[in-house]
Amino acid sequence: MIKQLYIFILLTISALGLSQPVPNVEENIPFLMTFGVGAGTSWGDDDFSQAFFFLIPEEYDEPFFIRVFDPDTGGKIDEIAGEFDTRSVYEIFGGEGVWTEEAAQETSPVGNYKSGTLLASRAFAQNPRYDNGWYTFGPFNPAQGEYVEMYKGRIFKIICEGVSGDDGNMYRYYLSTNADENRPIEGANAFAYEYSFRMHNDYEEVSHIYPYVEEGTISVKISNFDWDYDGNIVVISVARQGREVRVSGEDVWGEDELRVQEEEIGTSFDFRFVKARPLVRNNNVVVNVRNQYGDAMPFFTIPIGGVPKYRGEVEFVPID
Repeated sequence: MIKQLYIFILLTISALGLSQPVPNVEENIPFLMTFGVGAGTSWGDDDFSQAFFFLIPEEYDEPFFIRVFDPDTGGKIDEIAGEFDTRSVYEIFGGEGVWTEEAAQETSPVGNYKSGTLLASRAFAQNPRYDNGWYTFGPFNPAQGEYVEMYKGRIFKIICEGVSGDDGNMYRYYLSTNADENRPIEGANAFAYEYSFRMHNDYEEVSHIYPYVEEGTISVKISNFDWDYDGNIVVISVARQGREVRVSGEDVWGEDELRVQEEEIGTSFDFRFVKARPLVRNNNVVVNVRNQYGDAMPFFTIPIGGVPKYRGEVEFVPID
């Protein structure tokens, strides 16, 4: 009960910014990424499927919408392989088991990962109508989600899968109170257990993800796929100024392990993705983190407890 209350308080504090784009502003990630099932994994997608969860606070009882930016695969944002021939399907689930089902909290699309009740679905191929524009799912009733006591809210799930073709679909989400505009829900959040995303084509841009360290976590294993040695992954926390982890080459996984320090329990890590020179353009990567039991850890788009800041002692040098 104490753990549940602690997480709820941290979620409330973290969500005061009211910003609910996915990826979030603080993450500085250009686009989520899902390739068509016919693509080679060397393009940067290991399984052609990506799931995200939306957390609606229990006190919110109005209709809401899930909006998708650039849902089709075609045009200037998406990544072409020959010619655009990719079809992507978005499915939204609610109801019992949408999150509590074990397969739903895994990083690969196996087993009953599409758990819960299907609420909406739509397929998109190349369609200029939605290129660089929004498509809106909903309205949804918060009561259609699965209530989770630990988070004091209801959870919904959206899965994007590339069911045909070999092109890269780049897209974003927004959880909104309005069908035609992006208006946030106070206290809401979003999270995933694996991030598949596009890196910036700019040395100066640093992307972030924020896995939360629950009580009882002793160590974490960080896995990244098809990093192409595109710079460094640096871990920042309340107890670390910056620790680099092993990165992967093309079409392979790279792994590293960190021992969790006591001060890091109940806070979020800040994984920073810093690009290298010469520039690797249009780099797509996959990242997940597991604890010592092998359980996948969630990345909250609005980090629980806020963006971590190193709490080490600062040396003050007097000015002559």
